[in-house]
Amino acid sequence: MPMLVASSRREVEAQPYPLFLYLIVPLVAIGLQSFVTLHFARFAILDLPLLVTIYFGITGRNPIAATFLGTVIGLAQDALTHRPIGVSGIAKAVIGYLAASLGVRIDTDNHLTRLLLGFAFTVLHAAMFLLITQRLLGLEVGWSWLHELIRGVVNSVVGVGLFALLDLARDSE
Repeated sequence: MPMLVASSRREVEAQPYPLFLYLIVPLVAIGLQSFVTLHFARFAILDLPLLVTIYFGITGRNPIAATFLGTVIGLAQDALTHRPIGVSGIAKAVIGYLAASLGVRIDTDNHLTRLLLGFAFTVLHAAMFLLITQRLLGLEVGWSWLHELIRGVVNSVVGVGLFALLDLARDSE
């Protein structure tokens, strides 16, 4: 019986994307995030680079690759903002690692699971951002847990739709 579980888990193994998707999707997410937020401040509630990190983590099921991807996405996002370089890189690296680690253990193709993971990872990302910024860097940050919970709900709902859209690219290959 254990062999059956192991072989069925291999069948659920990550389906690789073409290399250009690993490059284009994060670049588009970072570009949209920085450009649209610049013109529409309310768009800042959505964190597209975080959602891309979560998606490639839970579907790729490779903690090392997801950590690297989260770091690169976070550093690129920091380079386009006024925040210190590395804050988002560290937070997204941890999220990428955790998403990939959970992607190996649970069924992440279920929309409810993706909704819950999107919410949990968004709130965890916010908590890590607060911890790194206030405790490690000693900077003052305007903070509201209610806002972060609302942000978690918005990101998780948008994330389910984005994940379904990105699944179409995976299924067509």
